[in-house]
Amino acid sequence: MAGTPYFVDRGVVLRETETKETDKILTLLTWEQGKLPVIVRGARRKGSKFTAASQILAYSEWTLYRRWDWHFGSDASTLEQFTGLRQDLEALSLGCYMAELTEAVAPELVPAPELLRHLLNGLYALSALGKPPALVKPAFELRLLSLAGYEPLADACAVCGREDPEDPVLDLVQGVICCRACGGGGGKPLCRDSLAALRHVVYGEPKRLYSFRLGPEALRRLTAAAEAFLLTQLERGFGSLDFYKSLL
Repeated sequence: MAGTPYFVDRGVVLRETETKETDKILTLLTWEQGKLPVIVRGARRKGSKFTAASQILAYSEWTLYRRWDWHFGSDASTLEQFTGLRQDLEALSLGCYMAELTEAVAPELVPAPELLRHLLNGLYALSALGKPPALVKPAFELRLLSLAGYEPLADACAVCGREDPEDPVLDLVQGVICCRACGGGGGKPLCRDSLAALRHVVYGEPKRLYSFRLGPEALRRLTAAAEAFLLTQLERGFGSLDFYKSLL
């Protein structure tokens, strides 16, 4: 393989697919290359140097090379496995859903550092900070949509301009907030607290994304609105979401 150009990049495993014999095909989201499929030969072999790095959600430094139309893994060093997340099935299943969402919106072979940073922060919040999955989920969904170009307009009622909409509703198709009386009957209802949390998520500092609290009813409204808005905007379902919800 003399003359093969190697390069080094860091990334998260968004998806792992077992292929013939002992190989895997990984979908990585990396800082410099963006989302790319990588063939890792021997990743399933006992004692393989790729065992830890090729697991779903693992964050590693990869030595890669391109041959024909494929990228191949030559070496890997695991940087973070998010061990705390792997010890909790609910948190792990949410992490897999977050990875599937990120894969759905990330362009292939185009650097998307904000998406990668958002995913790493979400996994860290679940693993190291012990943030409740029920709080992380709607915040991750709404911020991901904003980064992907689907940011909801939440600063005021889109119809009357009122900054504190009366009986606020999130329009799932238009992606705006409005008063129920202004025509928001078909959207998802919020409340004062859940609207404040939505604004914090969409407009606030990324480092403080998960630094809010909500009562059970307000969190229920935020969760229902965020999930319905995401599924409406992306126009598809997610198997990992179905599994996560089956655990609750």
